[in-house]
Amino acid sequence: MQKVPGAGAGAPPAHGGDRSPTTFHQLAVGRVMRIGRALENELVVSDLQVSRHHAEFRALPDGRFEIRDLGSHNGTYVNGQPVRQQIIGPNDIVGVGHSTFRLVGDRLEEFVDTGAVSFSARHLTVTVDGGKQILKDVSFGVPEKSLVAVIGPSGSGKSTLLKALTGYRPANQGDVLYDNRNLYKQFAELRQRIGLVPQDDILHKELSVRKALRYAAKLRFPGDTAEAEREARIGEVLRELKLDIHADKKVTSLSGGQRKRVSVALELLTKPSLIFLDEPTSGLDPGMDRDVMQLLRGLADDGRTVLVVTHSVAELALCDKLLVMAPGGAVAYFGPPEEALNFFGYETWADVFSAFENYRDYDWAGRWRGSQHYQMYAADLDAVAPQSVHVQPPPARMQKPQSWGSQLWTLMRRYLSVIASDKGFMGLMVILPAVLGAVSIVIPSDFGLTMAPKGQFNQDAGTITLILVVGMCFSGAANSVRELIKERVIYERERAVGLSRSAYLMSKVIVLGVITAFQAVIICAIGFSTRELPEEGLVLPPALELCIAIIAIGFTSMMVGLVISALVKTAEKTMPLLVMFAIVQVVFTGILFKIYGSPGIEQFAYLMPSRWAVGAAGATLDLGPGPGHMMAPWDRKKPNDTDPLWEHATSQWSIDILVLLALGVVCAFAVARLLRRHEPEVMRK
Repeated sequence: MQKVPGAGAGAPPAHGGDRSPTTFHQLAVGRVMRIGRALENELVVSDLQVSRHHAEFRALPDGRFEIRDLGSHNGTYVNGQPVRQQIIGPNDIVGVGHSTFRLVGDRLEEFVDTGAVSFSARHLTVTVDGGKQILKDVSFGVPEKSLVAVIGPSGSGKSTLLKALTGYRPANQGDVLYDNRNLYKQFAELRQRIGLVPQDDILHKELSVRKALRYAAKLRFPGDTAEAEREARIGEVLRELKLDIHADKKVTSLSGGQRKRVSVALELLTKPSLIFLDEPTSGLDPGMDRDVMQLLRGLADDGRTVLVVTHSVAELALCDKLLVMAPGGAVAYFGPPEEALNFFGYETWADVFSAFENYRDYDWAGRWRGSQHYQMYAADLDAVAPQSVHVQPPPARMQKPQSWGSQLWTLMRRYLSVIASDKGFMGLMVILPAVLGAVSIVIPSDFGLTMAPKGQFNQDAGTITLILVVGMCFSGAANSVRELIKERVIYERERAVGLSRSAYLMSKVIVLGVITAFQAVIICAIGFSTRELPEEGLVLPPALELCIAIIAIGFTSMMVGLVISALVKTAEKTMPLLVMFAIVQVVFTGILFKIYGSPGIEQFAYLMPSRWAVGAAGATLDLGPGPGHMMAPWDRKKPNDTDPLWEHATSQWSIDILVLLALGVVCAFAVARLLRRHEPEVMRK
């Protein structure tokens, strides 16, 4: 019977089976043994996941031993859980980067994860709302340093299986074992040893290959990693994947197969022992399909375990094992790929998939379990009794490889690099506000934005204000409406390896906020250039007060755009919502018809940013209808009936601005909540 290394039925040792220690270290009473990357440590670990001064082992006078974290970036773990300081015993496993340590008497045994790890799934079952099972009792074991392909028809649960195997969406029942360690319970530590390449590229296509890898390395490596260390690791990965000749090319200029190599390179930066790929050959021609599969074969031969979900069956012979999923989420076959067609009794995979479709109610899993192949390749895994359905406990607090401020700075620099590399977008950011400002000039006005002579009204002032406010409203929302949806796959992957949600959101807010403010200044400079303004404002010069109102509506609209971008599932849905948002803002400004005093409408209008922006501008200009104001009264019988948001008072102008900004802050909380929906389940707090 063929055995999967480290996948026996017995109780799994936490340190990784029966492996021999990589090295030994002697601990004397009263002695302190520091661990880290720096050469002055007593135990030097040459791993970029480890901080320069990471942790220390301390032998206490009473004979016990203690592990203490020294403020490391990626954390110190005991039995998979992050700790600051803890007494350890002979059954405890201490994790530091890719190394684990175990006490045996007064000796410290070190096990270095070099990639030779086993991986197994045992009785995985995933149930969705309504009790429907989309993954049914899936068990299989992956040998060390092997390439395993997962194929199956649509609806067979391949994507769900991948999420369960990576911890993105833990199964409701069953366990995933990384070298005999429970991945779900020890995800905080083991996530750094697993690489995932989604179907969509996990990089910014506007950047060069080297620059994209640099930003990824800054986010994933500890903050005390020197630039030379990062560059050396980037160079190693580029050479390994034969991308060094393309290092300075933009990702957009590469072929599909080369872009997939860059996505793999990004994951290899942290030297994962286990790599998952979701449809890496999707959309590639047969030649590129073969190149990618040969690349994966090479990764496995170099000492990694690779699992690939694919629809392509042309290069399955390159794999060590093949997992075939049947409709309904059950295993139909697991074993050598060269024996699979003979097992099913068909000559081609097209015939096998047709049989799956034509006989969906057939017990494919039962046929597999009753076969000789099952006895040879999977029976030992199923010897463990299935566990009862349970909800996985919430994950421990995840360590972040970078401080919040460092992540924010790196994300801002990357975002600015992405924007700067897109000359068309930069030009549009200048042209759009210039055009919108110029449109307001077209409106003829005898008095500009000042009071008309006594007995007359300046209705044009309201129209000009509406155009400026709504124009900035559209421009601000247009800046951000695609920014989150286009990076959703990138965000999901980076979040799984420690990215801070708030730092990511704040990087967007700051960069887009500065851009939006710049656009508001352009709109105001053009819009006010030919207009006469009042001599005095309420607090500041009137031009500055009006510009602050325009900047504020731009910021809040930008935040609304981020809400839309976080809400939709596809980029195509953003534009209809953007147009709808802009039209609604026009209607509820309070310029086109009387809003105040209309039950229901007035209260709903309080939610509209344009309402408060026009209110702030109206307070500065004394725009309110009636005698002594600019606009004619809505009701001749009530000439002094003025919109309260337009009251010509410092307090009202301040309230209008503060409420406008408060709406933006509320949108920020909404975006953070919506971003949470698109994160790996284990990362949700």
